[in-house]
Parts: sequence; C-alpha cells; structure tokens
Amino acid sequence: MIIGAIEAGGTKFICGIIDSNGNILEKINFPTETPEITLNKVINFFQNKNISAIGLGCFGPIDLNPSSENYGCITTTPKSSWRNFNILNYLKKYFQIPIIFDTDVNGAALGESLWGAGKNLKNCVYLTIGTGIGGGALVEGNLVHGLLHPEMGHMFIKVHPEDNFEGICPYHKNCLEGLASGPAIEKRWNTKAYNLPADHKAWELEAYYLAQGIVNLILSLSPEKIILGGGVMKQEHLFPLIRKEVTKILNNYVSAKTILENIDDYIVYPQLKDNAGLLGAAALVLKNPL
Repeated sequence: MIIGAIEAGGTKFICGIIDSNGNILEKINFPTETPEITLNKVINFFQNKNISAIGLGCFGPIDLNPSSENYGCITTTPKSSWRNFNILNYLKKYFQIPIIFDTDVNGAALGESLWGAGKNLKNCVYLTIGTGIGGGALVEGNLVHGLLHPEMGHMFIKVHPEDNFEGICPYHKNCLEGLASGPAIEKRWNTKAYNLPADHKAWELEAYYLAQGIVNLILSLSPEKIILGGGVMKQEHLFPLIRKEVTKILNNYVSAKTILENIDDYIVYPQLKDNAGLLGAAALVLKNPL
C-alpha cells in the first residue's frame, strides 16, 4: 500500500508518500499559513501520486467524534485563522479516497509503537514539547479517545517557587504548555531555547515542569515507555534533568525496575526523530483497515 501522510502542525506542515513498511519515499514541508494557502500546497503535492489513502495527524484541539456536526474541525486553537476550520471536509472535496483523521501526537505515539522507541509495546505515551505541548497515548494497543482526545499539555501543575512567570496559555496561563512550551521559554528569558547554555536556570525550571506532567501520566496511564519529542527536547542535556526530577517526585512509590533502575531507557527521545509525526500519520491508515 502507498499512503499519503500529512503531519499538520501549528508551525509547519509535512507531507509524505510512505509505504506500508514505514519507508518514506518522498516528502515536503512548508510553513503553516492560512488554511487555503497551506492546504492548496498539500493538494498540489498529492496530485497524481497514486495513493490509496491519506493519514492526517493534525494539531488541535480537534473534533474527532464522527457523530458531531463539527467532526473534522480544528476548534479552540490560538491560531485564529484555523479556529473552527474543518480541515477534514476541505481535503475530502479534493480526494476521493479514505482519510484517517487524528491528532498529530496520537499519530506519533502510534508510529513510535510500530517502528520506533515503543515497538512491541502496547502502552506508551508520546509528548511533544515545542510550539505547544501535546500528548498521545497508546493503551493496550489502542489510541486513547473519549469525549474529545487527550490534552496533556494543559495539565495543571505546581509553579516553581522561584518562577514569577505568569504563563502564556491564552486559556489557562500557567498550565504545562503555558509554562514549559518553546514560546514560554522564549518569553520568560527573551531568547530562543536553543540560545540558552546547558547550565542556565531555564533548564532546571523546564525539567521541574515537564517532570510533573510526566509523573501525572505515569500514575494515571502506567505507560511502558515515555517518548519526548518536539523542538525543545533537542536540547539533549534536558533528559537527565527530567529523569532525575521524575525519580525525585515519585519517591520510590512506583516499584518498577523500569523506573528505579532503567529510567534512561524509559524516558527517551523519539527513535523516529523528526519523522515521528509523518510516519505516525501513515500509521493511522495501517491501524484502521480500509
């Protein structure tokens, strides 16, 4: 099967042609502009590609309920031109093939479980820490859906006693995304995250916040692997700080060797690296037989 894959991100879109073994045959990326400009580029890319289906992993929040009148819509996003825009229906006007729709992070979690760090595991969590913070969860081999979909980036967490930053989330201010996303780091310190040295105070705060979110997920979902992607996590020195803080918060409560002795292999970077979202979009098609 030849699959069309779309990783629809808030900053950029990545489109690819992928086979059923997870091989990327072709891909392209471009900035996320208005829906019409962006999606016309998507449509042009897939013209005459002979694909059997499209996997669409989309930034959110999105309406994933097929019985909802807003099914296929991007809902309360801070990106005003995309708010309440039905991305699924727009694409269906141009493609007479199945389109499998889910969050970008759910897709990435699925992709990592098929071909990456979560391979052969039925329970894993994928968190992306970048322009925003989002998470997808695979539980007993199935992606988690419900009333909507997981919104792990908007968990409420304790503010560090030395942090006076109010947070940037337009809905909650100091939720996890409001305090620990890439834009939050930039606004707090007046520079991009990648400009901050490894010994900067920023990383102690970042580990403090991300560890709280991770511990909440460990205690609620009991994942066998936690995968941390996104631009912020390219700062490799952040991983040891997070692992140390997670261990400290758990305080030996979760009596599992995976955490107590092998945490370096438990909280990890995506094995699929920057292709986790794109391959995840293709995985959505493979997970949902046509």
